[in-house]
Order: sequence, then structure tokens, then C-alpha cells
Amino acid sequence: MNKKNIINNKSILITGGTGSFGKHLVKTILANYKPRRLIVFSRDELKQYEMSLIFPTNKYPCLRYFIGDIRDRTRIERACNGVDLIVHAAAMKHIDAAEYNPTECIATNIYGAENLIDASIKCNVEKVIALSTDKAANPINLYGATKLASDKLFIAANNLSGKHKTRFMVVRYGNVLGSRGSVLPFFNKLIKEGIKSLPVTDNKMTRFVITLSQGVDFVIRALESGYGGEIIVPKLPSINIIDLVAVLLKKNSYHEVGIRPGEKLHETMIPFEESSNSMDMGDHFIIQPTHHWWNYKKFSKNIKGKGKKVIKPFEYNSGNNNWFLSQEELKELIKKL
Repeated sequence: MNKKNIINNKSILITGGTGSFGKHLVKTILANYKPRRLIVFSRDELKQYEMSLIFPTNKYPCLRYFIGDIRDRTRIERACNGVDLIVHAAAMKHIDAAEYNPTECIATNIYGAENLIDASIKCNVEKVIALSTDKAANPINLYGATKLASDKLFIAANNLSGKHKTRFMVVRYGNVLGSRGSVLPFFNKLIKEGIKSLPVTDNKMTRFVITLSQGVDFVIRALESGYGGEIIVPKLPSINIIDLVAVLLKKNSYHEVGIRPGEKLHETMIPFEESSNSMDMGDHFIIQPTHHWWNYKKFSKNIKGKGKKVIKPFEYNSGNNNWFLSQEELKELIKKL
């Protein structure tokens, strides 16, 4: 990867910059690149203060801690001023909270996306990467529905930028192993409390897994190679939830509690209906937009023939994935975390 041309001497804005992903992205950029400015945008002053103790501005003079809410159009526009690259990680993402507070979820995930798009175009930002989720594919809960709407907004925004030439793309992946609110720290907490049987919604449940480091690296690669208009989906391994139980506690040390409202048995990242418009890029897929402005010839030239169209329709989900981690592989992955 050519680090010199991606981030060096660029001004980068990270929305939701104090979250698990944002903090790891900041850590990675500071360790490997030399940005002109690196702006951490979030609405939580406590998290920003705590993060500034780890990454102080006197040690990293390129860092800026910018308090604001993506629901505030004026504030996000101010934050985008002079910015070259944006990684949009801010979202309301807890399923239960979204169902109980639907207007807040819509305001953050949809109206916030719209605000960021308008600000990016107005400020002539070069590239915007929006983080999506497997739950946006055939959504069955409000969080997934709002992220689907957000994805559609970012893809369509490529037709709105006009002479500004701002390019928008989406990166979609599943569970981040070990991130805040994920199943791994939840199970570990219960085990520390002395529980002998872990609650599992369904023993047939599967999930894609990706580590924070892998997710950050993938997003940086997308910043480098993204054309604008595509949804980029990494090829990831799947795990059986009962294998996670066996690794953390012991085999069969679980009890079923039933699938929660809005929860899926398997995660889907490419629905059957979108697969015919997808390209296999080797270690990832690209879902092409169906808009009339999409220039497939120019896109194909940009990727230099590295990909090939997926001819046979399929659904890419964690249940039919041909790459499953064994218990031993899962154990080694958790050790690395």
C-alpha cells in the first residue's frame, strides 16, 4: 500500500472518532502516516477528554478534538472546512435502543448522513467513506433500515457533487470481534461473574468476524482504491456461536434464550438480489450501483482488471460461507486481541 499518497499531508475527519473503530483508526494513522490534520469529531466531551489523555495534542500536533453532533448541520459543515478525506463512523447502532428511540435513530443515521453529504460537497472534500453494517442488507430492524437508507444516500450523493467531484463510497462488514457492545466482552463479563452457562439465542447462529485492526486496514485500503459509488464488502470468516462458547468456557455450556426481536440467525452482507451486480475482487466484493451515472468502463479501468463479475447469483451470508474458523483458530484469534 502506498502510504505516501493516501493520508500523508492530508486533512482527515473521523466522525464518531471516540468509538472503538475511531480510536483504533486514529492509533493506526498516528503510527503509520503523517497527516496534516487528524480531526476527531464526536459529541461526548468525556470520551474526547479520555482519548486526549492517550493521544495528547502536545505529542501529536496534527490532532484536533472537535465536539459536535452530525445532526447539527452547521457544526458538521464547520468541521468539514479544509478537509480532504472523511471516515464516517458515527451512528446510533444498538438495536434495542433504536427500537425504543426511533426518532433519535433516524435523526442520527439518516439526517446525520444527509448533513455530512451536504457539508462534504460544499467544502469540496475529496473522498468520503461511510461505514455500514451487515444489518443494512435485507434489514429487519430499525437500525438496519436506517443504515440501508444511509447507504443509499451516500451512493446517490455521487450524482450530486457536480463540479466539486466529491466521491462517496460505503464499506460494509459484520461483527467486530471484541469491540464495545459485541458478544465477546459480554460473554467474558459473565464468565468473570462466575456464570456456568452462557445465554445463546440459538445454537445454530453464525456470525462473520473481523478484528478492529482488520476493519481499520480495510477502510484505509478503500480510501486508497475506492472509485466512488460502490459498496465494498470484505471476505470474512464465519464462526458458530456455540464454538465461541466452547472456546471461552467449555463445550455445551450454554442455554438457549431465543432470538431477540430484530435479530437474524445468520448475517447477510450481500443479498441474493444484489449479487448479480457484484464483482469478485479476490479478497473482497464490490456491489456496483444501479444508477445511470455509474460508468462501468471507467470503473473497470480504475481497478485495472483485478475483478470479475459475479455471474451466478448467490447470497453472501455467514451461514453459507465457505470459510469457517475452527475452535482452535478462533482461540488463537481471541488470544491476539
